[in-house]
Amino acid sequence: MAEPARRVWITGASSGLGAALARACIAAGDQVWLSARPGPRLDDTVAALGPRAHALPVDVTERAALTAALATLERAAGLPDLVILNAGTYQPLGLANLDPAAIRALFALNVFAVSDALAWLGPRLAARGHGQVALVGSVAADIGLPYAGPYSASKAALVRLAQALRPEFERAGLVLTLVEPGFVRTPLTAKNDFPMPFMLDADDAARRILRGLARQRFRVRVPWTMSLLMRLLANLPEACSLPLRRRMLRS
Repeated sequence: MAEPARRVWITGASSGLGAALARACIAAGDQVWLSARPGPRLDDTVAALGPRAHALPVDVTERAALTAALATLERAAGLPDLVILNAGTYQPLGLANLDPAAIRALFALNVFAVSDALAWLGPRLAARGHGQVALVGSVAADIGLPYAGPYSASKAALVRLAQALRPEFERAGLVLTLVEPGFVRTPLTAKNDFPMPFMLDADDAARRILRGLARQRFRVRVPWTMSLLMRLLANLPEACSLPLRRRMLRS
């Protein structure tokens, strides 16, 4: 007897990496629920993906709406087998435009929406005894670079959250994975006005990420070249790292 299709829930799935992950999961035979803010972009993405794709529109920064959407999913299809918390945002913020409201909005999506989803899903998945949750962070968590401080800080928060939760996930029979991509060609990176080495197409990045998820690794970092570069930079003595960071300042 064929195994039932895996149920996958992906946030931030109307475009970019989230949509690419949905395409890759559907190609593998999964049933996929795509979440993003309600609107034609999500509807068009779901329609293009075919009958295995299902829209679960929600603004994940609204906690009540998020928990209501998850309850709807549970009633309709049961708890997901794979959760990919991919929704996130990026805005260049430096000394000249360190806007508190922009920083709060960035953390609301990159951190608090993730913790809200985990707060609802965690106990239910633990009671069931199986499932995998992937938090999509970034290699930017490795070190704070000019104009990316708030973004890097938000992704570093996911690293610590994942490290803290991993033992409890494992004890409950669950898999927790931290996905840390480098540069991926998406609407978010399109706003960057600086060189982006080792950039991946979204579909290529999605395939690499799903391979890592299938191996149930704790950390999936793609591509390895960007991962290595960031780790080398992060591990330099401050006396060596600071001159390199100064060179990244705009004139």
